[in-house]
Amino acid sequence: MPTLLEYRHRLRSVRQTQQITRAMKFVAAAQLRRAQSRVFSARPYAEEILRVLRSAAARMEIPFHPLLERRPEERLLVIVVSADKGLCGAFNSNVVRRAAAFLRSHGGRELQVIAVGRRGRDSLRRQGLPLAGEYVDIFRHIDFRNAQQIAHQAAGLFSEPKIDAVYAIYNEFKNVMVQKLVVEKVLPLDPRVVVSAEGEAADRPRDRSDYIYEDPPEAVFERMVPRYLESEIFRILLESAAGEQAARMTAMDAATNNAADMIERLTLEMNKVRQAAITKEIIEIVSGAAATAA
Repeated sequence: MPTLLEYRHRLRSVRQTQQITRAMKFVAAAQLRRAQSRVFSARPYAEEILRVLRSAAARMEIPFHPLLERRPEERLLVIVVSADKGLCGAFNSNVVRRAAAFLRSHGGRELQVIAVGRRGRDSLRRQGLPLAGEYVDIFRHIDFRNAQQIAHQAAGLFSEPKIDAVYAIYNEFKNVMVQKLVVEKVLPLDPRVVVSAEGEAADRPRDRSDYIYEDPPEAVFERMVPRYLESEIFRILLESAAGEQAARMTAMDAATNNAADMIERLTLEMNKVRQAAITKEIIEIVSGAAATAA
């Protein structure tokens, strides 16, 4: 049985850990508010640029762009978006596990991976998967230029063509308690079709918006397609960043509550040990006094 001194050391250690987890929870909550605000600002932009893209495509007889070309999917590029840090529950492991399952299910094809986030990159490296690119330490401050770099690399590989399709695997922010794991087909683009998280295609609702273009629709379409790809990658990064902070806040809240339960249990056990020690000393004193009187 542990001694009274050992219980005190353990209690001190657990209290210090609780202070750390509580502080991390508050930091994650503050960062979540900023990340959540950026996500909610990016979603309408991504939806509106897609609406304009659909409108321009509807005015063209045969919409064409290199990023719309459809080919048999024999060579795939997978963008795996994880976090740079841990202590966020199963946030990173879920992404890596889903990416590994996706790659196994397409094992007969030529596969390349772009790892976004240190945790995912390290896990994919340990599995010996080929990395076409890696982007780490970008979640401290997500800049649109980060999304442009990833989009340009994916678009360049698709246009050469060295790949036939691009998929993104990431956590989509729903609310503080829920992050939805999404597998999204990024390339080739199709402004008329939406791909769900389960990979099922469905026709988009008919857009009734009417725009007046100064430039020909072909010129608008040519400029909007790369812009849409960049904005979609940027939205994915923001979704993952918000989901990471929400997962970390939830994990640190659970860790703080678990530390409180452990402190209560250790305090109870320590009091029992101390009471047993006091009882033993009293018995020894009484026994000694009785022996002396006899």
